[in-house]
Amino acid sequence: MSQYSSNRHLYIGFHGCEKSLAKEFLNRRRDMEPSQNSYDWLGKGCYFWENDPLRAEEFARDIKRCKEPFVIGAVLDLGYCLDLTCRENVDLLKVTYESFVKELFEIGKVRPNKVPSGAITDDLLLRFLDCAVIESLHEFNAENGKEEYDSVRAGFWEGTELYNTAGFREKNHIQICIRNPQCILGVFLPDGYVLE
Repeated sequence: MSQYSSNRHLYIGFHGCEKSLAKEFLNRRRDMEPSQNSYDWLGKGCYFWENDPLRAEEFARDIKRCKEPFVIGAVLDLGYCLDLTCRENVDLLKVTYESFVKELFEIGKVRPNKVPSGAITDDLLLRFLDCAVIESLHEFNAENGKEEYDSVRAGFWEGTELYNTAGFREKNHIQICIRNPQCILGVFLPDGYVLE
């Protein structure tokens, strides 16, 4: 199947980074490098905010503390996706925790998810446990000859409530983690962003 086949499901994602890196990505002088942190929310990979350049810019500015926060857009084909907005995959994650991570967590070899020290919100921004569970699932698939996931996708409810008893929060978002770089079909300069 061609990379641009019509029966693919395409997504638009936005990545927050330093302006100098954005120039290199857009001019194809550099490929995006996967994040490898032990606290990454969806495991190792390149991260995108689905349909939300504002959240990508906030992340680059507020969390990564970029000197010149900038945003690039990307056309993504999620391929074989561990989509955690689907019940079947959420159940699979629970089984993975019970089978491979729970014992390590209970004896302190896997850290819990936590709020960073000095944070002004109670959001669990450091996702050590979630990362360990997702990476354990990837390792299990690789070791047992099962198809490996190209991407991981999940919704997160983050920030303060919009109003009392709201089911919505100010920073709700869907995040995409691309594990297979072939799933990044192209990058673009989003509206409202200018490179000199």
